[in-house]
Amino acid sequence: MDTYGVGAVVTESGYPAGIVTDRDLALRVLVGGLNPESPVSGAMSSPVITVDVNDGAQEAYRTLRRCGVRRLPVLDEQQVIGVLTVDDMLMDVFRRMADLLGGPIAWSVLEELPGPPGHGAGADIT
Repeated sequence: MDTYGVGAVVTESGYPAGIVTDRDLALRVLVGGLNPESPVSGAMSSPVITVDVNDGAQEAYRTLRRCGVRRLPVLDEQQVIGVLTVDDMLMDVFRRMADLLGGPIAWSVLEELPGPPGHGAGADIT
C-alpha cells in the first residue's frame, strides 16, 4: 500500500476474494492484535461488495450508501479492473455542481485538489 500510494488492496489474482484497507490493518492488526506476519486473509473483509463495469453512477451511489463501504472494486466479467471510492464519487458531485454553477472559481477548486495523478480533478465517472 505504501509503495503504490493506495488505501486498499484487492486480493487473489484479480478475483475479488477479499479486500484489505488501511482501516482494516489499523483495527485488526495494530489495535486488534493480529500478528503482522499473519496471512492477509486474517485482516481482509470478505465477501467483497462490488459494482459491474456497466453499472451507472446511480447504482454505485446506492451501493455505497446501502452497504456503508468506502471502496467498490469494479468488475468486468468477475475480474477487478479498478476501484471506485467515495472520494471519486464526491469529485463527481463537485464536477456536477461546477457545471451547474459555471465560472472559473468553481472549476479552479477542482483543478487544485491534492492526490495522486488520475485520482483528482482528471478522473471521470460516467
